[in-house]
Amino acid sequence: MNCKLFACEIFRREIESVLTEVSCRIPHSIDAEFLPQSLHSAGRVRMSKRLHEAVASVNEENYGAVLLCYGLCSGGIAGLSTKKIPLVVPKAHDCITLFLGSRERYMDYFLQNGGTYFITAGWVEQDRGLQFGTEIMPHYSKLMFIETGLEPDGSFEHHTAEIAGRRGWQFEKVRGDLSLIRRLIAGDWNSDFLIVPPGNKIQYAYDDEVIR
Repeated sequence: MNCKLFACEIFRREIESVLTEVSCRIPHSIDAEFLPQSLHSAGRVRMSKRLHEAVASVNEENYGAVLLCYGLCSGGIAGLSTKKIPLVVPKAHDCITLFLGSRERYMDYFLQNGGTYFITAGWVEQDRGLQFGTEIMPHYSKLMFIETGLEPDGSFEHHTAEIAGRRGWQFEKVRGDLSLIRRLIAGDWNSDFLIVPPGNKIQYAYDDEVIR
């Protein structure tokens, strides 16, 4: 079985690493396509439109499933559907859940550390200047760097720490967990994943399931 995978560009390093790691152990192939990180700043409507276009462009005769390496992401994936093959997506609030490895870890950290903005090496690569400020993000007071172990050097962490210092924010580093990404690619789709049958649409769940 071949699978079509759509992912935000910030996951490129992690997905390519996982593909190399598991390619010889899984019974299917993955055709990965990365979409711009800038879709997040384009707004929900424009992001949703681009994702709809991407999923609609898939020749479903050539694939057994469409995989999304996206979280709910402010509703950007709501309404997505396929015609003939299933659509598989992690039950994740946003990309941070995917970098931390589970909804539970995301929520535990979020509830105990309000005002935290999360950054990864991929995010820094896509927006080297981290173009945000306290004037438009008044509720943030901490910058968290998620280390996945795939960073080529310490420059991404150091750059993030410098940004935090300039804005008077706390800086912290946490170890990431790629298990959700690994299981998405490997086809290990347990209760942490939503498998959307053909003709059905992704919707908000408004509970711990995130999507339904």
